[in-house]
Amino acid sequence: MARKFIYAVAILIMLGVASMFAYRLYGIQLMRQFLVPAGDVADLQPVSPRDYAMADMWIARPDKPGNPALWTPAGQSAAASPAAALFFIHPTSFLDTKQWNAPLDNPDANARAELFLRGQASAFNASAAIWAPRYRQATFGAFLTSKAQAQKALDLAYRDVAAAFEEFLHEAGDRPIILAGHSQGALHLARLLSERVAGTPIARRVVAAYVVGWPVSLTADLPKMGLPACTGPNQAGCILSWQSFAEPADPALIIDTFDATTGFTGKPRGGTKMLCTNPLTGKPNDSAPASANLGSLIPDLNLQSAHLEPGRVPARCDGRGILKIGTAPPDFGQYVLPGNNYHVFDYSLFWANVRADAARRLAAYKP
Repeated sequence: MARKFIYAVAILIMLGVASMFAYRLYGIQLMRQFLVPAGDVADLQPVSPRDYAMADMWIARPDKPGNPALWTPAGQSAAASPAAALFFIHPTSFLDTKQWNAPLDNPDANARAELFLRGQASAFNASAAIWAPRYRQATFGAFLTSKAQAQKALDLAYRDVAAAFEEFLHEAGDRPIILAGHSQGALHLARLLSERVAGTPIARRVVAAYVVGWPVSLTADLPKMGLPACTGPNQAGCILSWQSFAEPADPALIIDTFDATTGFTGKPRGGTKMLCTNPLTGKPNDSAPASANLGSLIPDLNLQSAHLEPGRVPARCDGRGILKIGTAPPDFGQYVLPGNNYHVFDYSLFWANVRADAARRLAAYKP
C-alpha cells in the first residue's frame, strides 16, 4: 500500500507540473480552451440512496476488502473498532475533456480516487470507520469556466453525494459522525452541510466537518452551514477549513473566482473573509512554528514508500483567510499549482496533526 500511496503523489506531481506549465505558457484562457469539455452535460439517470446499499458504489467502506482508507505510514495503525463513522468525499480525479461527468465505472478516475483516499482519508482511520462513495464527479475542466454546463455537472455530482450520504446515515447507525472532503469533495460537503445537515438532528451528531481545500466565506456561507467555525482544538460540532500556500503566495486565481460568486446566505462573497483554521493548532486565524507539526507525509527519495516527518512545515493564517506555510518545503519542490498553491497537499502537509485533531474532537464530543 505504501508504494501505491507514492503513485498518488506522483500523479499529483504530474497534475501540478502540467497545470503550472500550461498556465505559464498559455495562460488561463488557453487552459480553458484545452480542458473545458464542449457540448452539453449528458442526461444521466439519477441514483437513489438504496443504490448505495451496494458495496461496489463505494471506494471505501468498513466491510470492503482492500479498503484504501486503511493505509497508514510506519508507526501508525487504523483502529480495529473506531467509535465514529466518517463520510469522506474525494477530490477531482476525472480529467476527461470530452464529457462533463465521470462514469461510475471509469477505471482511471476510480484508481486515482483510491490513491487520494490513502493520502487524505487515512488521516482519520484511528478515530472513524470510513465510507467514501463513488460519485459522478464533475471533470477538472468544470472548474475553469463559467459555462452553465459546469454548474449542471456539479449539481449532478452533488446529487450523487447527497444520495450516498443518506445511505451512510443508515449504515452509521447512532454513532457520532465526522464529515470530510477535499477540493471538489469539500465543495459538495459545504453544500451538504447547508442543505442536509443545518437545522436537523444530524447536526448534533457531527464531531467535526473538515471542508478542506475550498473557500468558505465567514459571512456569506458559514451562517447557513449549520455548524459554527471551530474556535479551539478541543471543541466538537464545528467546521474547519484551510487552503495552503507557500510564500510568496498569490491566491488571485482562487479569490477572483470566489469574489464573483454568491454564498449560501444569498449574499455576495466578494470582499468577505474566508474561514482559515490552522491545522497545527486547531484554532482559527492562528500561527504556529514548524515544531508544532507532528508529521507531514514525505515520499522517500526512491519513491517506494512514504513516511512521517515532524517539524518540517509551519502554518499561519493570513490576509483574507489563506494558510501560509512559509518558504516552499524542499520535499515538495516545484510540484505546486500556480501562485505557490499547495492545494494538492492540504492534508499530507499536516497529516499527523489532522489525525490528532480528529481524536481530540471525538473525545470532546457529547451526544
